[in-house]
Amino acid sequence: MAGELVAGMRVIVGRPALARATVSSVVSCVAQGVFVACVPLLGERALGGAGRGALLLTCVAVSALAANVVLARYPRAVAPDAIIRASALVQAAALSLVLAAILVGRGDPCVLVVAACVLGIGEGPQLTALFAVRHREAPEHLRGQIFTTGASLKVTGFALGAAVAGPVVARSLPGALALATSVAVLAALACLRPPRSASSARLTESGRER
Repeated sequence: MAGELVAGMRVIVGRPALARATVSSVVSCVAQGVFVACVPLLGERALGGAGRGALLLTCVAVSALAANVVLARYPRAVAPDAIIRASALVQAAALSLVLAAILVGRGDPCVLVVAACVLGIGEGPQLTALFAVRHREAPEHLRGQIFTTGASLKVTGFALGAAVAGPVVARSLPGALALATSVAVLAALACLRPPRSASSARLTESGRER
């Protein structure tokens, strides 16, 4: 098992597009873990009970499924790399909307439901696009290892986010939501391609001339 994880990690690190998609999805999972830790308090403040916070998770799941159904009708309309980047931004916007609902709207239930639906619109396509990038970038004989490694990293990221959010949300719900939003923004930034250096550009041009 350890050997499979090492083999998968080597391929992920060695493929820039796969590395960016993996890092973005893992950091997004950290933000999602923070949000889930906030759900009971959101339910208590806005929905009439901590247990009702689970309704927000239902909204996330349903909208994620609906978004994937729409994308499935147009599988080649948008590149998976662009979907991963846009999905991270959508999740950041949704979490900022939840934060605004608590700070300004005093926990308006309608705003929270809309924000949860927007969050799902970001989460669902991101996972589907991640699978597409893995399938495209990974050698066929190592796909199993890469999927295993990626899943392990995502689960770890989610658990880390929930663990970090626990003490924060106990002191300040807005603080925890601000943390989730900031992490989601970092997930979007992780998708950006680093600018090419002048030397690499010259090498590319010389290669074309040859």
